[in-house]
This record gives sequence, C-alpha cells and structure tokens, in this order.
Amino acid sequence: MGRDAEEASPPVSSSELEQEEDDEDCYLSDQEDDALEESVLQVLEDEHLEDCHWSSSSVITKESLLLAQREDLRKVIELLGLREHHARTLLIHYRWDVERIFELLDQKGRDRLFSEAGIPLQYANNAGSSSSTEVTCNVCFEDVPPTATSEMDCGHNYCNDCWTEYFIVKINEGQSRRVRCMAPKCNSICDEAVIRKLVIARRPDLAERFERFLLESYIEDNDTVKWCPSIPHCGNAIRVKGDIYCEVECTCGCQFCFNCSLQAHSPCSCIMWELWIKKCRDESETVNWITVNTKPCPKCHKPVEKNGGCNLVACICGQAFCWLCGGATGRDHTWSSISGHSCGRFTDDQTTKTEQARRDLYRYMHYHNRYKAHTDSLKQEAKLKHDIQGKISISENKESKIKDYSWVINGLNRLFRSRRVLSYSYPFAFYMFGDEIFKDEMTPEERELKQNLFEDQQQQLEFNVERLSGFLEKDFQNFTDDEVMDTMKHVINLSNVVDRLCKQMYQCIENDLLYPLRTPHNIAPYKSKGLDRASELNISWDSAEQSSQSTKCSQDEHRSQHASAILGKRASEFHGSSSDSRALQSHKRERQDANGGGALFDLNVPAEVVDKI
Repeated sequence: MGRDAEEASPPVSSSELEQEEDDEDCYLSDQEDDALEESVLQVLEDEHLEDCHWSSSSVITKESLLLAQREDLRKVIELLGLREHHARTLLIHYRWDVERIFELLDQKGRDRLFSEAGIPLQYANNAGSSSSTEVTCNVCFEDVPPTATSEMDCGHNYCNDCWTEYFIVKINEGQSRRVRCMAPKCNSICDEAVIRKLVIARRPDLAERFERFLLESYIEDNDTVKWCPSIPHCGNAIRVKGDIYCEVECTCGCQFCFNCSLQAHSPCSCIMWELWIKKCRDESETVNWITVNTKPCPKCHKPVEKNGGCNLVACICGQAFCWLCGGATGRDHTWSSISGHSCGRFTDDQTTKTEQARRDLYRYMHYHNRYKAHTDSLKQEAKLKHDIQGKISISENKESKIKDYSWVINGLNRLFRSRRVLSYSYPFAFYMFGDEIFKDEMTPEERELKQNLFEDQQQQLEFNVERLSGFLEKDFQNFTDDEVMDTMKHVINLSNVVDRLCKQMYQCIENDLLYPLRTPHNIAPYKSKGLDRASELNISWDSAEQSSQSTKCSQDEHRSQHASAILGKRASEFHGSSSDSRALQSHKRERQDANGGGALFDLNVPAEVVDKI
C-alpha cells in the first residue's frame, strides 16, 4: 500500500530537487545558529580591539622624502598664507605635527603661535636700499655699502661677512635647522635662502650640510617618522599615522618597534626591553655571582673565593681573614678556632644581603633560561619552512584527494608569531612582578594574585604552542589521506586556540596588569595577521596643485636629486658604522629560495585557519 502510494506520487523535477537541497543547506539548527552568532561576535570584537590600536605605516624612500616634506609644507602654507621658510620653521618647532598646529591656532591665536616658533609678526622689507650711503655693522663696526649687508624678516641688518661667519659656526654646531637671528634678545629664525646664498659662496661643503639638515629635519624632528634601523642601513624611513606604540616592518624586511627603534619586543614595553637587553649584555649577573660566592678582603677589598674547608682564608695580598664574618685575623688557628678571634654571634645584615643576592640570581636565571629556550626554538623552527615546502611538493605530486596544503603554511606562520610572543612574555614577567620598575605599585597580595593569573595564561599558551610545533614537524608527506586529514584538523584547531590565547594574554596585560598602574606603560598591540608591513608612500597632486607647483619645478628637481644624494650618503654612513652599532640586531628574512627563485612564503601571511580546504 505504501509502495503503491510512492509509485503513484508525481515525479519531482530536477529543479525542485535542487531547491530542496538548497533549503537543506541553508537550514541551521539552534546550536549551529548560536555558534555562528558567537563566532561573528568574536570577529567583531577582535576587529574593534584592533581598531582601538589603529595605525598605518608607509615607507619614505630617497625619492619620496621631498614629496612628503612638501605635502606638509603645502598644507601649512595654504592655511596660514606663509612663506615656505616660515612654514618650515613652524613645522620644525612643532615637530612636523600639522594637526597640532591647527589645534594650537584655535587655542593660542595666530600671533602667539608665530612668536613662540620664532616667526616675526611683521615682515621687514629686505629688498635692499637703493641708497649709496655706507652703513655701520653693529657687530664688527665696519662701514660697508648697503649691497654688502643682509636684512632678515625681523628687521635686523648686518654685514654679509658677519652673517656668514655666524652661519658657519651654527652649521658646525649642528643648529642649522633653527638658526636664530644674532641680534640680542631676538628669537626670530633666519631666512634659509639668505643662509644658503651666503654660505655657499664661501663654504660649499657646509652649504651641502645645511641642505642635508633641512631635509633630515622631516625625519629627525618628526615624532611620526623614524629611520629604519636595519644594519646595513637601507636608506628608508617609516612614517606612522595613528598609534605610535606599534611594531612595523620596512620593505627591506627589518622588523622593529616604532617607539624605541629596537627590535620588535611586544608584549614587553620599551622600558622593560631596554632594561632586559642591558641586563643580558652587561656584567650585572657576574657581580651577583661574585656577591654570592666570594667575600671581599678586609685589606685590599678584592673578592676572594674559598677553595678549602678551613674558615681561615688568605688573600693574595697576604691578609688573613675569617670566612664566616669577613673580619681580619692573624694566621694562628686550630681546626675549631682562630686565635684572638670569635664570630659566633649571629649578624643578620650580611646573611640577608647574601640570601637576597642569591634569590635575585636564581630568579633571573629562571626567566632568562626560558626566554632563551623559546628564542632558540624559534630559530630552529625557522628552518622548518624549507622542509615543509619540500614536504608540500611531495604531497602535491602524489596521488591523493588532498591538494590544498595552505593549512600547513598558515599553521607555521601562527607558530612563529605565538612562539615569539611566548619568548618575550618571560622578560615581561621578570619586570612586571619584580622590584625594578613596579616596586611600590602593587601590594604583595596583589602581585601574587596577578602573577598567578598571568602565569596560568602563559602556561596554557606554552602547552598549545608545543603541541602545534609537534604536529607541524610530522612527516605528513608519508601519511595516508585519513592521517593527513587528522593532522590538518589538529593544526587548524591548535592555530585557532593559540591565536585566541595570545589575544587573551594581551588583554590580560593591558587591562588587568598595566592599566591599574600609576606609571603609564604602553605595549604594541597583538596583531593576529602579523606585523604591519609599511606600504610605499603615495602622494597625489591634483591639477590645481600641479599648476601651482609648476613654477618650482626646476628647484624641486634639484632638491630631489640632492635628497637622493644625501640619503644615499646617509645609508653609506650607516653601513660604515654597522660594526660599532650594538643597539639592534637586524631582523631580515630570506625572501627567496636557495635557487634564487620567488619567495617561498611570508611570515606575515594571515593565518586564516578556516581556509578553503
């Protein structure tokens, strides 16, 4: 009966079947709907957190330095109607912060804004006098013709010889970016065109240095622009808009902290990292070892190490002293006593100092050993990328249903980033819960509670990072399809877990550890997709701007060539001094394989763990 009913039912068309399949595919259960909603909310939350630390970086090359400088000059010139050298003076005084100038213009007014920067409120007519009467220079008191004098915008007029000597001294002293008028109590800045004309006639080499200082002022006097610290120097500078507490990557491959120009060190703050590298580099721990294992001679005060069982020790200077208390004694002694000396009374001072030095040494060794272990693991795991590329090639060429192995590359990228975070978390913990920086910021109870909270998250991250590393080191090219699928699921899941744990650790550091402190401490935010890679600076000019700039075409072309020569010279100077520089080790990555081919893959490729598998 049922079969007859089925046979009697009308046939279903293929389009209706496809519609039913589509309806079934689109249907979500309540559980799946909740999971989808939770994942969407998590993505929105992550994007909101990254927006709170918004920053974008661009590379300023030899070719774009003059354009970048002119972009800011143009904004100030158009708004305030200034001459170019006055606009430069204003920008240098306020560290090339155009937005701050606009804000202070409303707060202070035009006159006060100009006077504080050294710009005269009324320009003098320095076109020169047609009179043939000689004038007296108030510096050298010589009578000179008017054609041999120069008048600045402030109205002070002196002979060209005195001006030239004054400018040469200022350029040699490195003050050429803001050369003040030499009249007493005058704060006006001298016209750079006059400086250039007078100096180049007598000292062309100093005129070139003056031009170099003016160009480099956009970088040296700018809080949002810094030189790339690569060794040897690539000649580039990085400009950041937004949060300056960030880590960036130059086009040369150098990764560094923009705030301190040292290697990328998040989640350590800049102060923590500077103290850590100094502690690891200097002899502070040697001093701790000497304090724990030696005692000073009471005569020459040199450290003496005990190499026997007797408590009467002798220094190389000939002085004998008691090892127990450090007091000077004679040489007569027995196994149980020293003649004329007794130190059986307990003194807490020396014992406390020795025990404290021993605890400090063991504490440092604990954090340093784990920091170095993860740093060494990161170096070893960096070699995996060549092995993994070979494994992927073998797997793609064999007969298998699985042809997409992007999950391996994404997992490896995630491993690199999380291992780096884990490595730098130990110097952070060393100073966060020690007495070097935050001694009076937390009570012992608060410190213990926060330390336990942080170490729990650190332990979870460490456990999952090691698991991810283990799965990535497997020889999946020899696996069956089922084993590859199982490995793939583990790598994807662990990549998700590790990324989430890194975000939670950073939230804990920013909200629970650093935010309640009285001393402000900022760290670079965690970037799930890797460090921000600086893009090429792109400055476009509209037709009106191009026509207004056409009159300066030849001058800009000359300055652009000069800028290229200057930055090239700057790069060669960095290259020559690279052996003396120890502040930063260059973090350049190989971008090509051994055969000179294209890049294998980049460490900053987003680890999209829910890839199209």
